[in-house]
Amino acid sequence: MSDKILQINLRFNLSAAELEKEFETAASHIAGVPGLKWKIFGMNEERSEGAGIYLFEDGDSLKSYLEGPIIAGLKANKAFSDISMKHFDVVEKATAVTRGPVKATMTS
Repeated sequence: MSDKILQINLRFNLSAAELEKEFETAASHIAGVPGLKWKIFGMNEERSEGAGIYLFEDGDSLKSYLEGPIIAGLKANKAFSDISMKHFDVVEKATAVTRGPVKATMTS
């Protein structure tokens, strides 16, 4: 099985400092998610947009995360709206060339 990427975009109605605190609180919970290799938190303060880019070891782990309590809490949080979630397969060989933190089997 190949790694899976999850991309979450949302709008927020908090200050940047408040959003950073929300992210810091969430990070400790997200770090323990089974199958998660890493997550990057992103923010565009000017546009009141936040983002998360995740790398999961497989589709089952990603699916469990989407169906679990962390995402349920995100959806219920009134500070966030316009939440979109997309998932993708990793294109490993091309990603390895650009130094993406994924494992690729390179063959000649």
